[in-house]
Amino acid sequence: MARPMTTWGAMASPRYLVSSWPWRSYAYLFTSVPVGAVTIAVLGGIAAVSALLSPILIGILLIAMFPLIGVVIGRVERWRARLVLIDGISSPHATIPESLSLREKLKFRRREQASLRALGYGFVLGVFVWPLSALVAGVSATILGITLAAPVIADGDQMGMGPWILDSAQEGFIFLLCFGPVFYVLSSYLLGVFAGAEAALAKVMLGPRQDELQRNLAELRRSRLDLVDAFETERARIERHLHDGVQQRLVGLTMTLGLAELDLPEGEGKRLVVKAHTEAEAALADLREAVRGIHPRVLVDHGLEAAVLEVADRSPLPVNVQLTLPSRLPPPIEAAAYFVVSEALANVAKHAWASSCDVTGWVERDRLVIMITDDGVGGARTGAGTGLIGLVTRLDALGGTLDIDSPPGGPTRLRMECPCRLGD
Repeated sequence: MARPMTTWGAMASPRYLVSSWPWRSYAYLFTSVPVGAVTIAVLGGIAAVSALLSPILIGILLIAMFPLIGVVIGRVERWRARLVLIDGISSPHATIPESLSLREKLKFRRREQASLRALGYGFVLGVFVWPLSALVAGVSATILGITLAAPVIADGDQMGMGPWILDSAQEGFIFLLCFGPVFYVLSSYLLGVFAGAEAALAKVMLGPRQDELQRNLAELRRSRLDLVDAFETERARIERHLHDGVQQRLVGLTMTLGLAELDLPEGEGKRLVVKAHTEAEAALADLREAVRGIHPRVLVDHGLEAAVLEVADRSPLPVNVQLTLPSRLPPPIEAAAYFVVSEALANVAKHAWASSCDVTGWVERDRLVIMITDDGVGGARTGAGTGLIGLVTRLDALGGTLDIDSPPGGPTRLRMECPCRLGD
């Protein structure tokens, strides 16, 4: 059974009464009391001081601070709501650029609609919500506590409980057994209703609106694109360092060893130089292959189609390539598509036992679509050690998808889709 995420969902479960949810409701309602009282005291105090100092500048500045107080109220209430909302309440505030000064950040936050809504919720909490929470939770806790203590209280003195007079510990114990469970059930569901209603009100007033959700999603996508761009920049830097530095040194080393090989007479010394020359050439070949995999030069210079053709030519099995692209695409999109094709062909060669493979690509409704199909044994999955998990994350940051259809016995079809513009 799935874990309940809210009080309402918990009350629908038969395990509600033996779970922590009734006590979560108690905690949520009881913490409303000090938070609400402090909130209305602070708001009332600042309003009074502002009214007294309104003829001077300080009073006007205090009035302008009210939305910032709303920001604090919203943060506290979203944290407190986790008692009865497992996922909490998402923040409706926009991300403030770090380049802004403290004054600009406060000005930005003060002008947000979310800050004003939180201020309004603080007023509702301080005037209406916390007295009702105190009444419901206080009366419930008091009656429950007296019921549990009835055997002890009735043992020393008479104890009136509605129409009954308890004057012994035995009568108090009978009363506890008869009415304690009934009251616990009724109070638990009553508290759950009130706590759920208060949390729902907080979520409506403190949660993000539709436009704020879209803005937050756009900011998340933009930050992920920045990470992708930074990753591509770092790859290019590493490729330049290896190509222009380490690779050139190895080329020079192989040339020097070749010259030394020609000049040395036959013997143990020449044999060692020949061996070193062979190892240096092998290391140079490995380095060139690594550089090509880090940031293929053909992709930068000639585009996706030429790069895919080069990968297909290096494949140990026949690969038919048919790419129809009207123009060059943004570098992050070309790089993502290239590495999807490269990884897919590598997996086909290693695991698929295929005899051939087809790579097709086209642009459909301003989206790049690439399909890799092989006639192998099938059974491929994204998370089965195929090396495609990181590519799925990269495509997701670009707004793309990667789907695999690979039934046992084949064929395997890998389909990649990605917008042709980063702004999408």
